[in-house]
Parts: sequence; C-alpha cells; structure tokens
Amino acid sequence: MKKIYHTIFISGAILLTASCNSGSTEQAATSSSSAEQEKVQGQSAVQDDVSAKNIVQIASGSADHTTLVAAVKAAELVDVLSNAGPFTVFAPTNAAFDALPKGTVEGLLKPDKKETLQDILQYHVSVGVYQADALQDGQTLGQVNGSNIKITKKDGKIMINGTATIIASIPASNGIIHVIDGVLLPQ
Repeated sequence: MKKIYHTIFISGAILLTASCNSGSTEQAATSSSSAEQEKVQGQSAVQDDVSAKNIVQIASGSADHTTLVAAVKAAELVDVLSNAGPFTVFAPTNAAFDALPKGTVEGLLKPDKKETLQDILQYHVSVGVYQADALQDGQTLGQVNGSNIKITKKDGKIMINGTATIIASIPASNGIIHVIDGVLLPQ
C-alpha cells in the first residue's frame, strides 16, 4: 500500500513540475515578445510627461515645423533624434521648405529617396550643443552626415553657409534647436 501512495505522490509531483515548467515557458515566451516589441518601438515610444521635452517633441509641437517633422518620420530618424544626444539641430521652418523648387519636398518624402532625405536631414544636425552666442564668425561645424557647415555673422545675425539665418533658439532636454529660415543642402 505504501508503494502505491509513493507512486501516486511521485506521479503527482512530476505532473505538478511539468505544469509549472509549461507555465514558465509560456511566461518566458510572453516576456520575450514584450521585450521584442519594446525594442522595435525605440526611444521615441518612451512616455514621459514630467521631463523637459526632447528635440523631436518640441518640433512635433511646432506649427512652423510640420514639414520637418514629416521628413524626419519619412527618413526614420525620430528615434535617433529622441536619444540623449546632445545634438544641435538647425531646423528649417515650413516656409523654408516651401521656398524650395516645386515638387522637391514631395519627391524627397518618397520611400526610394530615403537615403537622400537622411543625408539632407543629417546635414542639419551637429553632435554637441552649440549655443547661438558661442557661434563664431568663420567657424566650421562638422555635421552628422560627414560634411561641414560654415558660420558667418553679419549685422548681428548668425548665418549658416551664407544662406540660412538663425531666427530663434530653443533649448531641449537632449540639445538645442536653432530655427532657421532656409534649408541647408549638402554639396
């Protein structure tokens, strides 16, 4: 009789262990799926209503930068510009994009032009924080795309490549945005 109880006890223990392990496997699979989903979403998916806004959040809230935001999304640079940085972004206004030849913006937003769009947008970004008052006449800044921009000062205004003027500067949690009145095009 003891042998039967012992066999039942061992069988029950094996079943209990098997069911616990099965649940753990399902839980591990669920955890793995959640981790993959979080990984895919990137930095821009982080919800934080307490901290200072980052560059993308500020630009997204600006009625004057809807074209820039659409371009950043099309170029898949939202997560990059949401990261810690620090970055200095020279952000053209909608009016600056409107001044480009007709069809230019629409053409650049097409999926087959993504690399060209990325190059142009990365030409508007420097690694580091360059405050407007620290920019010097004749200064050259290296841009994320590997090219350089040149700073000039004329009549108290700061110009980039002699074509775009800084019209405002906005600090962000991951750098600074210099609003400019022209689109910078790499050589």
